[in-house]
Amino acid sequence: MIYADNAATTAMSAAAKEAMLPYFDQIYGNPSSPNSIGNRAAEAVAGARKTVAACLHAEPDEIYFTSGGSEADNQAIRSAALAGAKRGKRHIISSKFEHHAVLHTLQRLEQEGFEVQLLDVYEDGVVRVEDVRSALRADTALVTIMAANNEIGTIQPFTEIGAVCRAVGTPFHTDAVQAGGHVPLNVKAQNVDLLSLSAHKFHGPKGVGVLYARRGAVPLTNVIEGGGQERGKRPGTENVPGIVGLAAALREACEKMDKHNEKTSALRDRLIEGLSQIPLARLNGDRTKRLPGNVNFSFPGIEGESLLLLLDHEGVAASSGSACTSGSLDPSHVLLAIGLPHEIAHGSLRLSLSAYNTEAEIDHILEAVPRLVARLREMSPVWKKMKEVD
Repeated sequence: MIYADNAATTAMSAAAKEAMLPYFDQIYGNPSSPNSIGNRAAEAVAGARKTVAACLHAEPDEIYFTSGGSEADNQAIRSAALAGAKRGKRHIISSKFEHHAVLHTLQRLEQEGFEVQLLDVYEDGVVRVEDVRSALRADTALVTIMAANNEIGTIQPFTEIGAVCRAVGTPFHTDAVQAGGHVPLNVKAQNVDLLSLSAHKFHGPKGVGVLYARRGAVPLTNVIEGGGQERGKRPGTENVPGIVGLAAALREACEKMDKHNEKTSALRDRLIEGLSQIPLARLNGDRTKRLPGNVNFSFPGIEGESLLLLLDHEGVAASSGSACTSGSLDPSHVLLAIGLPHEIAHGSLRLSLSAYNTEAEIDHILEAVPRLVARLREMSPVWKKMKEVD
């Protein structure tokens, strides 16, 4: 099977697996237990915290381990919102194509009396810095803009947005789940106050993530109540193997980022060039301001779900958008946000690559997709009508 769905999840790296193994059956103690095996587990968590902090150019006490990106997004946004409300600030700025972990949290806050302003992202799938600047108000509690989009892969000007927020003292959160391990992250230089990561997007294990919270920026509000783990801000017995695997995967991803990105970008560009030859094919998102492995196309006249099933039958694992909403029959909110009509948004294909992919796999995809699109169009009354109009 050719795996081209790395935006949904990635294969765990050998480095992550090797790092995790001792914490399953040798150093399996509870980090909160006052015995030698518990102490060794606690030391592993502390070491992982230092590793993650170094990768992000943060301080260890600014790193909190969570169950993943969704939890980190929820805690970051709710913390900033509630802190703002205490000072009479109930206005939040975000964008129309954020991940649902962000959008659904904002919807809940709206129900609690907050005012949420969602910015346009335009046809190229990029938020404009000047739009953020114009939207800022004296009562803005938070700006939350993702670092890179999970469906169309466009990289946002989050450093510049962070600078605008920092200049007026407004907290800035970025969902960096897709960017982590693929885009250089330096929370200090990039003016980030809160940042979310998820290990399984950069060849780490599922079920573990990171919330970075800049010291003194926003007091964290618990989304889970319990014990005193994670300095009392994220109770629950630590997932020691997961935390160790996350740190190992992130360290490797950061150390090999340039090498991996060079290879993955070349494969991506081959795919984009080849798929662009399909009649009326549309690349979604900016051509160059995109993640190294992201390729997202719309093919008018077909249903994306049918194309995915045929590709899977031919040994290619892909998707039509976010794995978190794959059960929905509605068109992607991301594609609608960049201006695609419903009928074209339905015919989308996301191919997301990693450094594990090969040239031979790209050859196979470039042979299969044009052939299958043509086959589906031959059966499509929508495509027939489109040809008659032309």
